[in-house]
Amino acid sequence: MIFVGFGFLMTFLKRYSFGAVGFNFLIAAFGLQWALLMQGWFHALDYSDGKIKIGVENLINADFCVAGCLIAYGAVLGKVSPVQLLVLTLFGITLFAVEEYIILDLIHARDAGGSMVIHTFGGYYGLAISWMLYRPNLDQSSRLQGSVYHSDVFAMIGTLFLWMFWPSFNSAITDHGDGQHRAAINTYLALAATVLTTVAISSLFQKHGKLDMVHIQNSTLAGGVAVGTAAEFMLMPYGSLIVGFCCGIISTLGYIYLTPFMEKYLKIQDTCGIHNLHAMPGVIGGIVGAITAAAASESVYGAEGLINTFDFEGEFKNTDPTRQGGLQAAGLCVAICFGVGGGIMVGCILRLPIWGDPADDNCFDDEPYWEVPEDEESIPPILQYNNHMQNKDIAESNFTMDQN
Repeated sequence: MIFVGFGFLMTFLKRYSFGAVGFNFLIAAFGLQWALLMQGWFHALDYSDGKIKIGVENLINADFCVAGCLIAYGAVLGKVSPVQLLVLTLFGITLFAVEEYIILDLIHARDAGGSMVIHTFGGYYGLAISWMLYRPNLDQSSRLQGSVYHSDVFAMIGTLFLWMFWPSFNSAITDHGDGQHRAAINTYLALAATVLTTVAISSLFQKHGKLDMVHIQNSTLAGGVAVGTAAEFMLMPYGSLIVGFCCGIISTLGYIYLTPFMEKYLKIQDTCGIHNLHAMPGVIGGIVGAITAAAASESVYGAEGLINTFDFEGEFKNTDPTRQGGLQAAGLCVAICFGVGGGIMVGCILRLPIWGDPADDNCFDDEPYWEVPEDEESIPPILQYNNHMQNKDIAESNFTMDQN
């Protein structure tokens, strides 16, 4: 998901495929290493010998950490330099580790699929940075902001990778057994419902009832984002379908109406539309998680199931479901505050004129940072015609070019 899913999903721009996949690769590799350290200091530090213990679950959590920065990258895709991306990732990983520690350890909210910790934080972190880096003359690169047929096909590869592996993403760190099974099933059903809703809404609001590839590439994934927090809860199949249905509508309408509104009136230039795919569905996921947690009961989960699902042990053994719902809501607020506040802070740093960011007329183009093969369209065609009459007998004809 991290390298292929996110990378190829961002290849929709006609002249920025190298930057989409290549810079995604760069910041993911860098972020994984920094995340192991940052999360290790908060979660895996052995105080007896001062060493960070690393296992498979640490690698998974590092992937989650990087996902938040890749989401933020989507908001500034094509408008920043590789150095700016590394700075964005350096601070983003640090903020993520602190935010995650506060939400999961101090507040004790549950967020198996990362609707709050990953998607809400990453979405608003990227949007705040994009707001700080607003380019009033970005229309100078408007010729490169669109897609072409083959770039949309490549982006669809990323969509399918993300769609297929999202159930494993949401269930990876849940408790083995019932919780993990519920997480995979709930995610799968929510994703399926989102696809149908997205297709219907896209066709309904487009001219002549046709589908928009932007909606199919992105909004079809919104259900997986929104079901993340409540994935391991007893959301029930109908609940998952409702979440997917609602997110398909909200995300698709966001691409149609909200993204242009944000650019025109709020000065937020969201290249990939992460507000519609990650930020809004992430907030919805946090709300769904709070409601589902508050409605939990021993009669539904069983005594042991309730303890395992919400980790009602140790200092939290006296926590009841209603209070847990409040803690979930508090965690969502923390994620939004860290995303917006951290994004504004990092955006101020990225505005410094030392990072080599592209000019307004060079945005969304691989040319400034990559060796790009010569465009086939710029090579004059060599016209060659086969002489099909060669080595054939020519029949006599009464036709002549001579004029009398």
